[in-house]
Amino acid sequence: MATPMENFSLSGCVFTLLFIFLALSNGKLQDMKIVDELSNYGIQNAGYTFTSQPLTLRVRPANFSGPPHFSRLIGRCFTEIVNDYKYNLCPFNNLTQHEQRNQWNPYNGVLGVWQEWDIKDNMFVAMIMRDGDSCHNNYRSARITFECGNVSNIVNASEPSTCSYHLDEKKFTETAKKVILILSLLSVHVLCLLVLRTPLVCHPDSMLVYPTLSKELQHQWDVLEGERQRGDWTEKGYAKQLRKIFEAAGLYLSVSTQKQLQHQAEEVEKEKVRSGTFTTLDQCKEGYKELKEKVQRLEEELKIAKNSSGTLGS
Repeated sequence: MATPMENFSLSGCVFTLLFIFLALSNGKLQDMKIVDELSNYGIQNAGYTFTSQPLTLRVRPANFSGPPHFSRLIGRCFTEIVNDYKYNLCPFNNLTQHEQRNQWNPYNGVLGVWQEWDIKDNMFVAMIMRDGDSCHNNYRSARITFECGNVSNIVNASEPSTCSYHLDEKKFTETAKKVILILSLLSVHVLCLLVLRTPLVCHPDSMLVYPTLSKELQHQWDVLEGERQRGDWTEKGYAKQLRKIFEAAGLYLSVSTQKQLQHQAEEVEKEKVRSGTFTTLDQCKEGYKELKEKVQRLEEELKIAKNSSGTLGS
């Protein structure tokens, strides 16, 4: 979510960009885009509603993978409003957050895009969503875990610190507490932890990984497990080989694929800046940096031109 300082800084950044824009245009009037939307700055009346800009994803969601019965979640979305923020989870697509309070520049953004599974001990533990909106010097991401329930819904949500999200049942489990502690020690402030209650996980074997693999990959895992039992692999080496099997099954993203997604995301961000579309403070800062560099180049060219004209005149 956007902090008050981010809101204030973004407004200052906009005014700075406007000043540079006037400088580049030599003070002449330019055609400007009119936003057909009322400003909600300073309005506290809860009866007012405002239209936010449509959200865009930095990367495309990965293909479906995991337990076959989870395909029932494709195309479905689950929404929960907690502490004036609406969380919208679309499994195998994305997770978004929308600030409900009527204030200037309410936060509406992407917390993560579906990419891969987290797997532990032959069990699907969590869905991993990455490459959400920028947050300071990083990007928001999400970890979606599951618990058994009669209906599918998000249970609860909280934000332990700036740019850090936790969506969970009203009472944290011991595992969730340990995860939050580890994140705090590592100073990770961009991860959303979400729990989706659903009947799809109620069967004790519903989240097993092995049955979802092809016969060939099952055989590779059988061989690898036998070699491990004989002591042919260290735990680190075993984990590396097992990861290759999961990558081949589409459950994990390969390093090359992750690099491609990162490059794609960077290009999207650059295009936003080039087009003058600033949805975050970081994008505004980047736009300011580029415009400032352009002003400096123009000033240098103008200085050279004046020196040249002076030389010719003498």
